[in-house]
Parts: sequence; structure tokens; C-alpha cells
Amino acid sequence: MKRLKWSISGIHNGIWGDEPDGENDIICIRVADFDRIRRSVANEPTTIRSVAMSSREQRVLQEGDLLIEKSGGGDNQLVGCVVHFGHAFEAVCSNFVARIRLQDGMLPQYWSYVHSSLYSARLNFPAIKQTTGIQNLDAEAYFNIKVAFPPIQEQRTIANYLDRETARVDGLIAEKERMLALLEEKRTALISRIVTRGLDSNVPLKPSGQEWLGEIPVHWGLQRLKQLADVRGGLTLGKQYSGELLEYPYLRVANVQDGYLKLDDVSTVEVPVSEAASNLLAYGDVLMNEGGDIDKLGRGCVWRDEIAPCLHQNHVFSVRPHSVDSDWLALWTSTLQAKRYFESRAKRSTNLASISGSNIKEVPVPLPPINEQLAIQKFLADRHSRLEIVRGELRDSLRLLSERRAALITAAVTGQIPL
Repeated sequence: MKRLKWSISGIHNGIWGDEPDGENDIICIRVADFDRIRRSVANEPTTIRSVAMSSREQRVLQEGDLLIEKSGGGDNQLVGCVVHFGHAFEAVCSNFVARIRLQDGMLPQYWSYVHSSLYSARLNFPAIKQTTGIQNLDAEAYFNIKVAFPPIQEQRTIANYLDRETARVDGLIAEKERMLALLEEKRTALISRIVTRGLDSNVPLKPSGQEWLGEIPVHWGLQRLKQLADVRGGLTLGKQYSGELLEYPYLRVANVQDGYLKLDDVSTVEVPVSEAASNLLAYGDVLMNEGGDIDKLGRGCVWRDEIAPCLHQNHVFSVRPHSVDSDWLALWTSTLQAKRYFESRAKRSTNLASISGSNIKEVPVPLPPINEQLAIQKFLADRHSRLEIVRGELRDSLRLLSERRAALITAAVTGQIPL
């Protein structure tokens, strides 16, 4: 048993560099390129940065280096994740990552499993310092953790065994993740077909007049959203107010998912009562996102006073129906056809997109008779509950497989599995 630091010959911080200039460009490995399950770097990292030759000299990665996340954290992930750089292309790592180079006699594949066991067992907790939502790794504390040092041949035997066994688990994980993705595709396709064509596949159709929508049942109406509801902008953050201020929770784009709300992290803001009054959500409002990533455009759900009172930021539209059912409208925003409309009207920049309130108001909404709307909603709710049972079973299976993988690695690198 020795301290982890005796396995390394050196550790060097990464660099972010400058915007690509065509002369000093090099691939930069970010934390986003880490495969946290398989403890490797993505096959094709795409971030290119400009790093001067004098700065990259000590930072260019070698095949067999280990990379450790030293700053960041989020989505319930701890910093301290270590991956194996097994590539031959030239690259550096970002400023949130450090490069670990091993001593002679230390097999990279084996030591990546050692770090994986420390990460999975959360033994790096004492080495994590939290500051204002950012986690930082205390390298001295982390590398002082004691671990087993087997001879090189036993390192190779253990690493080969774990390569085989984790590959089997990874194959099962990949299949179940694929099944989850297919179930989501099935759900979206089902909603899109039923909400635009109805439950009767033999009903006569008519042109909707919208190329992206296609045909709709002949007895259905079609009206623009501005004729059915009031579209309201939200609170602009960063304003300076005078007088008495009260603290209110408010919804951001991250809180409004496709068909459901994510309320585990709700921010607050201090504003006057008069300012809050014009941005208060009401039961039955349909929340629709202004943008962000392209998949976030227009997505939304029905607000049912989950938090009261509650405001919404200006990047989240509050659509208050007066001539259409809230649940029907929310279903419509989940269809592929509505998403095509939002994407066709969006303003785009690098990796981001947004849609204006005026374009939201112009979206055409198919309108079956009320009794047909209710029948469609009941049918889709029943199908959704069935799909959710299957998805729950798949998620449980994925969790157990991940636990099995972590336990297997820990047992192997601590000598609990006979060679």
C-alpha cells in the first residue's frame, strides 16, 4: 500500500488557449469529452484552440496519459473523474483538466481503473473543495490517498480481465440506452401522429395549408395561437429597483422540459410587488421556451401552481389560453410538426437558437372538436403510462449495471478477485 502520488512522474495543468487562427491550432480535450462510465476520451473531440508552441511544449498529451477533472462539477457529478487518453493524435487538455503522466512500471489501463474505483466509491470526497457552485480538486489531498501497488504483470492481468468484463457490461448498458432512446422516439412519433391526424385512421383529410404540417382531418379547425391565447413575456433579470423588494422564485429555461417541469433547482429574484404582478404564473398557463439549444425551442408543459407564487424569466413564455384547452396546446408543442415550425422561424447562432414572441403567436394550432380532444388526451395518457413503466424498468436495470461495473472494478483493484 502506497500513496497514489508514487504512481505518477508528473502532473501538469491544461490550457484553454485562444480562438483558432489556422497556425497554432490544436485539439483541446474538455471535460465534456470525458466518458464518465467507460473512463476514456471520446473518439473524435471537436474543440480546436490556438496554443502557442512555447505554451504547448509541456502540455501535449502522449498516448497512455491520464486526464483528471480538477474544476467544475454539476448534475450531481463530482470533480476528480479520471479518463485514459489512448489516442495517437496531437492534443492538449483544457484549463479545467490536468494531465497525469505515470512512472515507469505503471500500466495506464490499470491505473485508470484504480482512479475509477476511487471516483465510484467517492473516496475523493475529502479532496473536493466547494466554492459558489464550483467544485475544485485539492490535488495534494487526492494524491495522498493510499492504494494497492501490484507488480506490473499483475497490473496487466487485472486490466485485461476488467477490459473483458466491463466490455460485456458496457454492451448491455449501450443496448438499454438504445432502447430508452427508441421508446422516446416512439412516444414523440405517437403524439405527432395522433395530435395531427386523430384516432380514426380512415377519416377523410384536407390540406392544412402549411407545408410543414401536411394534411389534417377534414372536420378539424386550424387557428393561430394569437387567436386562442395571450402570449406573455417574462421578467428581465439584472434591473436595478428602488423601494421595497420581495423575494420570488422564478422559472428558467432549464426548469421547463418537454412535457414536464424540473423543479429541483429553482432560482429566486428580488423585485417590487408591482413588477412581480405582471410576471406571475397562473394555473393552466402553458410554458414555452424562447430557446437555448435547438431542441429547447418552444418545448413546454402546463403550469399547475407547483410553486405559488412564481414568476417566469423572459426566456420562458407564458401562454394563457382563453379559447383552447391547456393540455391540448401543450400536447401540440410536443409534436414533431410544431418543432419543425419553431425551428423554421428561429434565429440561430453558434449552437444556440431563439424564437420571438411574435413568431410564437403565429403558430397554427389544429383544433378537433372538444370531445375528440379529450378522447385523444385520454388515449395518449394511457399509452404514456405504459411506456413509463417500461422506461422505469430500463432505468432501474441501467442503475444496477452501473453499480455492478463499479463494484467489479473495486474488487479487482483491491485484490478481492483471485488472479
